[in-house]
Amino acid sequence: MADRSMMIFGVRPVMEALEAGRQFERIFVRKGSDSPVMQRLVAMASGSGFDVAQVPVEKLDRMVRGNHQGVVALVAMIDYAIMDDVVARAGDSSLLLILDGVTDVRNFGAIARSVECAGGDAIIVSAKNGAPVNGESVRSSAGALNILPVCRVGSIRNAIRQLKECGYKIVAATEKSDNLLWEADMSGRVAIVMGSEDKGISKESLKLCDTRLAIPICGEISSLNVSVAAGVMLYEAVRQRR
Repeated sequence: MADRSMMIFGVRPVMEALEAGRQFERIFVRKGSDSPVMQRLVAMASGSGFDVAQVPVEKLDRMVRGNHQGVVALVAMIDYAIMDDVVARAGDSSLLLILDGVTDVRNFGAIARSVECAGGDAIIVSAKNGAPVNGESVRSSAGALNILPVCRVGSIRNAIRQLKECGYKIVAATEKSDNLLWEADMSGRVAIVMGSEDKGISKESLKLCDTRLAIPICGEISSLNVSVAAGVMLYEAVRQRR
C-alpha cells in the first residue's frame, strides 16, 4: 500500500485541494463513474494539467484503507516551476533539458542530478508521460530535485515550439544521426532533448528539433543508458561554454 501521507482521497477533499491550487503527481478515479460531481472533479484536474487515470475500484482499494469515494490523488513532492517564468529569468547562455517520455524514476533522478551539476536552468517533463517526482527519484537525484526547477508541461511538442520562439536551439540526442555531438555549436540558449528508454525521442518531437546529434559508440553495444547519455550531452555543452 502506498504512503498515505502523500495522498488525498475522497471527492470533497480532492476538490478542495484542487481549488486551493495544490499540486498533484496523478489523480486516480474509479472507472465508469459518471456522477456530476466526479465529472466536475475530472474537468478541474484536467484543466489544471494533472494526469487523470481511470482505474478499477480494486486498485483504489489497494491504494488506501478507507472510504476513498472513487478518487485518490497523489500529492506532488515538489512545487513545479512554470516554464515561462524559467525562460524569463534565464540568460543568453541558458541550458535546459527536455525529457520526452523518460519513465524510469532512477533514470529521471540521475538526469536531474547531472542537470543541476552542469548548471542547467531547469528540466522539462511531460505531465502525462514521464517519471514522477517521488521518494525514489529524489534519492536517485541526490537531492537535486529539491533544488532544480522542474517544469511539467501538457505537451512536449508545444514546449519545444515555445522555446524556439524564445531563441532556444533545440538539440536532439539520437543515435540516428551522422553528426557527432562535438561537431555542433552548443553555445547560447540550448535545450537538449532526451528520449524514452525504449523508443527514443518521438518522431513528432524529433521533427521540431534544430539539430540531431549522436554520441559516438566504440563498443559492440549500440547505445548508452539515457541518464549516462544525458550527462555526456550536458557536459559537452559545459565544455564549449568554458
